[in-house]
Amino acid sequence: MEKTTDVLLLTMNSSEEQETVCIFGTGDFGKSLGLEMLQCGYSIVFGSRNPQMSSLLPNGAEVLSYSEAAQKSDIIIMAIHREHYDFLTELTEVLNGKILVDVSNNLKIKQYPQSNAEYLAQLVPGAHVVKAFNTISAWALQSRALDASRQVFVCGNDSKAKQRVMDIVRSLGLTPLDKGSLMAANEIENYPLQLFPMWKFPFYLSAVLCVFFFFYCVIREVIYPYVYEKKDRTFHLAISIPNRVFPIAALTLLALVYLPGVIAAILQLYRGTKYRRFPDWLDHWMLCRKQLGLIALGFAFLHVLYTLVIPIRYYVRWTWTNRTIAQAIAKKERPFSTSTAWLSDSYIAMGMLGFFLFVLLGITSLPSVSNMVNWREFRFVQSKLGYLTLILCTAHTLVYGGKRFLSPSSLVWYLPSAYVIALIIPCTVLVIKFILILPCIDKTLTRIREGWERNPKF
Repeated sequence: MEKTTDVLLLTMNSSEEQETVCIFGTGDFGKSLGLEMLQCGYSIVFGSRNPQMSSLLPNGAEVLSYSEAAQKSDIIIMAIHREHYDFLTELTEVLNGKILVDVSNNLKIKQYPQSNAEYLAQLVPGAHVVKAFNTISAWALQSRALDASRQVFVCGNDSKAKQRVMDIVRSLGLTPLDKGSLMAANEIENYPLQLFPMWKFPFYLSAVLCVFFFFYCVIREVIYPYVYEKKDRTFHLAISIPNRVFPIAALTLLALVYLPGVIAAILQLYRGTKYRRFPDWLDHWMLCRKQLGLIALGFAFLHVLYTLVIPIRYYVRWTWTNRTIAQAIAKKERPFSTSTAWLSDSYIAMGMLGFFLFVLLGITSLPSVSNMVNWREFRFVQSKLGYLTLILCTAHTLVYGGKRFLSPSSLVWYLPSAYVIALIIPCTVLVIKFILILPCIDKTLTRIREGWERNPKF
């Protein structure tokens, strides 16, 4: 009997402690968020302009008019569009002192001169407005596909109101990130509207590289044979030329991952301090290094796939067959060249090792993997093994050229082979890096990065 009484008391206490949250709006996001909060133990009251017409709401939720629902809770989630905020002016007395959570987004960046949250704060000056949940979609809440969007940006002028909202965020299994005052709302509202913000520069750069080297190879391998030999080599456009462009783009982008670090080191040596900002273009470049590396890895994968189909191409089978028949008719065989065998095997071996390390770099850049290693381990993989990857891939390209590397016979209209141009940036990066790790220079650079200044102001 005593145990039964204790259970009843616990049940009564838990029901009394159940927090009530009001949600204005019965659209997809409001319903999805309400269902998630119900499952986490909250009592949900929906505010609607037509309570009788609202349907398909979560079981256990109550639907009332806006004014009645607002009186049920001191936290109100505004799951309605900015265009419909005007009715709130009629509820200023009811909303006075309450926490209004603005979850709205706009249709385009800078659609209004001020953020939606700041506009809401002007309409209801007596309320504590907090911006949150706008980076979480209704679909993600419904399908629980929250792996890619667990961060919830939160901002507001009242610290206690923000803390209340962040507690709700945590109870839903999400991660709140305090962005400061309500002035940050504009940035938070623009975030979901940005399309791959950190990928634009890498994508554009990759596109420029691919287009340039594609037309460069077309001039050498299609136009030149047609002009001087009247040969139709247009079929090279499908496999041969892309299989030249992809490895060139991969190697160039990989070198561009490490080039900004080299430039930053040179700037620090020149300035004699680490306490001066890098130029904006260099800052942005350094922030895009991960994206550049992943795109480079994608091109490397394409190079591997295109290389694997070489033996089944009609042109290749036709060439091999004709050469074999010609040798049989002439009763001649090509003498075995040990040096050529060494070059061929070395070229393939360095390519495979370079690709393996390339894949390893890509795997360790994933958040799920990078979170499992400490900073020293991550730096070892991304820096030491990264430069080793660059060395192997550069050597792979050098050996591929072999004796033809700077041979005049390889020039077409005075244009060198495409891989010769592709080696310019990687070789430059490796040479400068070799100079920077010389003891006399590395010692000074290390001191600067530890806080030493050549000409301290104080």
